[in-house]
Amino acid sequence: LPAVSRTRRAIATPLICALFYCSLNSHASFESTNNYGSGRTKIENQSASSFAVLPMAHAFTNVPTSTTTRGSFETRLFSLKPAAMPLMDSGKALARSGELLIDLTTSLDLYGGSLSAAGASIRNSGDCLAQAAASCRFKTAAELVIDELREGAVCLKEGGDKLEGAVKECEVDEDYKLKKSIEEMIEPTKRAAKCLEEAGASIMQRDALGVVGGHLVSCGEAIEFLSVKVGGLDAEREEGKLASQRMLYASQQMIVAGKELAGEKKEKPKGKSWLKG
Repeated sequence: LPAVSRTRRAIATPLICALFYCSLNSHASFESTNNYGSGRTKIENQSASSFAVLPMAHAFTNVPTSTTTRGSFETRLFSLKPAAMPLMDSGKALARSGELLIDLTTSLDLYGGSLSAAGASIRNSGDCLAQAAASCRFKTAAELVIDELREGAVCLKEGGDKLEGAVKECEVDEDYKLKKSIEEMIEPTKRAAKCLEEAGASIMQRDALGVVGGHLVSCGEAIEFLSVKVGGLDAEREEGKLASQRMLYASQQMIVAGKELAGEKKEKPKGKSWLKG
């Protein structure tokens, strides 16, 4: 309490002095302009003396003034908007491929195992990507974009851990062909998770857009390699083919999103190919 009282006195005393000084100036200016000055001169003199309280108060109190400036983070987030649409398509396609992978385990009589859990993790990762893409359209959604990207990376990492569990289950069942196919899925899944995590971290650290786009391109390339391995789980099952196709489309759209951020120019159509109909 004594410290608060001293602070209040330190601020109030110079303000009172400044107000007293202002009143003296106002009275003097009024007397000097009462008989000889015009009405406009009176107003100007009184206004000038009234505003003297502001510099006097700051001179006595010595309170630092704070100014708010727009940081580069808000502008940088706004520039993520071009990647919103392809990233949205990538997330929806990846989520669908995870659902189809779960359906494939039902056909293979493996529903409820680690391979099904891996498909669920891939589906959740796609949902996170779609949510991140929706948040990219807003300047004030920086934390949402970062959180969703990194949450999607966590889901992919969990999917890789579930695939390792599926390998052990195949060893128990002595299904070595399926075991080899699942083993080949582990590395691209974890690599995609790492690249997606780095993309979110780059946004948080305010790296250049080319760096963020490069991580998304690398993630798309890893998912593209993963789609090939998913198609090799069972080439005769329709669910496996569809899962591979949707995952391939997800990788292509993520690469497009990364290139949009990196600022790569699209190839212009040549000749008359731009004509419709």
